[in-house]
Amino acid sequence: MALTKEQLEEQKKDAVELLFSGPQTLGFAKAMFFGHFRHELLFPYPRLSPEEGYHVEKAITDLREFAATKMDPVAIDREAEIPLDVVVGLGNLGILGMTAPASFGGRDFSQLAYTKVMEAIGGICSSTAVFVNAHHSIGIRALLLFGTPEQQKRWLGPLCHGSQIAAFALTEPEAGSDAANVQTTAVPSPDGAGYILNGEKRWITNGGIAQVLTVIARTPGSGGNRKKEITAFLVTPDMPGFEVVEKRMAKTGIRGTATGRLKFTNMFVPKENLLGKVGKGLKIALTVLDFGRTTFGASCTGAAKVCVEAACKHALSRVQFQQPIAEFELVQKKIAFMAAHAFAMEAVTSNCASLIDRNFDDYMLETAMLKVWSTEALWKIVNDTIQILGGKAYFLDQPYERMMRDARINMIGEGANDVLRGFIAVVGLKPLGDYFLKLQDAAWHPWRGLPSLCGFAWNQVKRRLTVPEVPVASAVLKPWATSLGKRVRQFALAVQRQIFRLREAIITRELIHERIADAACELYASSCVLARLDALLQSSDANTPEGKKDFLTGEYYLRFSDNRIGSILADMDGKLDSATLAAAENTLSIYRNGSQTS
Repeated sequence: MALTKEQLEEQKKDAVELLFSGPQTLGFAKAMFFGHFRHELLFPYPRLSPEEGYHVEKAITDLREFAATKMDPVAIDREAEIPLDVVVGLGNLGILGMTAPASFGGRDFSQLAYTKVMEAIGGICSSTAVFVNAHHSIGIRALLLFGTPEQQKRWLGPLCHGSQIAAFALTEPEAGSDAANVQTTAVPSPDGAGYILNGEKRWITNGGIAQVLTVIARTPGSGGNRKKEITAFLVTPDMPGFEVVEKRMAKTGIRGTATGRLKFTNMFVPKENLLGKVGKGLKIALTVLDFGRTTFGASCTGAAKVCVEAACKHALSRVQFQQPIAEFELVQKKIAFMAAHAFAMEAVTSNCASLIDRNFDDYMLETAMLKVWSTEALWKIVNDTIQILGGKAYFLDQPYERMMRDARINMIGEGANDVLRGFIAVVGLKPLGDYFLKLQDAAWHPWRGLPSLCGFAWNQVKRRLTVPEVPVASAVLKPWATSLGKRVRQFALAVQRQIFRLREAIITRELIHERIADAACELYASSCVLARLDALLQSSDANTPEGKKDFLTGEYYLRFSDNRIGSILADMDGKLDSATLAAAENTLSIYRNGSQTS
């Protein structure tokens, strides 16, 4: 049943309060909705310092040596468990606390450096990559960002060393992508010493094996209307009332991870375990997910590179119809897509990590774009790898069926992609919509609003006659920079047209959201690739064989993406939308009243 107008208004109010409270900045992604290209946020392309680069290379070398003898992804998948000696080994290597301060036993790695290590893990074992991501990127990270000095002193050391494991417990039977719908309650205890928690959590990575869990629960609220709030707590399994209902839930992929189901029954949590402020739990959840989505992109990059290598080697050696299958155009088409998107994944991941390292206030759209775009690209890459290898890839003596099973969860976990598309579109539209509301007010008060109206008219003329500047140092890239600037302008005008056409109804038009989000993702990815290519051409690697191949790979991505952006923008109105919805309703109606039973 469709939501009522009052329910929609309430959801809108909650979203605005959560996402747009406090000072608002115009990051790179949001600026695109206005037709701006904030080049200073992407250029120059982020690089590790020589010193940090040395430590990263050593960390990756040590990791690969450890993995070769201790980390068996086949056994991890078959036994549905990451062995304890692997966890201990990862702790000894410093991987479980890489971005934590050295004073707590961490390695003080930047987010960019950490993504390079996560890329390597993603290419070895997806289960291990998800385990590390849950422990560090959203587990430890919550303590680093929001923990008190006392909480950090108590838990960060053991977590960094790997003697304790962290988990982030958000998902419930009624709260998945709708994170605000958590039903676990946290009521202040009568003596004021803490909170009493009751509820269930499910599908929690590391949930059944963790010694420290960040638990998101609903508190009564302290405002005048006593509205319930979402709050975060640090929970340990030794608390009376903590129950592991299911330690390792059987699942399709990433089978080595311990995905748990938990229950809290009158569980007392001392007030000292409150993480952050009361009522700010959802903000904490969204913030740490930004970090998790960045390392998600890194893991996808590592898996994509493995697929590129496997597909190319097989295509060159497999002979059919008296020639290597690498000579066939449909195989070449797949390999071109795979290589270009692996190159672009690394570029987008590095940019998102750099935004975090440079302490920008607003990168939630960029990390959401990375998550949606990279996970769907990897899914196609894995599928195409299986197609190129044919029947060989379908059998269990090869890793590709496992990679396919592992890759599927990426489009569901840490924000389902369809939900994130709506998030990207609506959050991107909000500042633009607010601007137009101010213009509407100015139109009602023409004398007072004359400067605003004149400014709008001038901007409309300027936007149609000029192209946003996309500065590149390399002359060979200037045509691509101009083309990208034109696409940003076209995107902004297309979005503006949808706002004028649909007005407030645009908030619920998900098919429009999908096209807006997909175009924005491609524009952002192309911008990151352009920055990477510009840095490449200015480096000493430009004329090396590898550098020349990287340039051609990146340039192909720009061609591919430009074509896709053009296709999306050409059908922004959605010629098939009405027919699509009618066809869906026709099919749903068969089952809606229970008339179809089989």
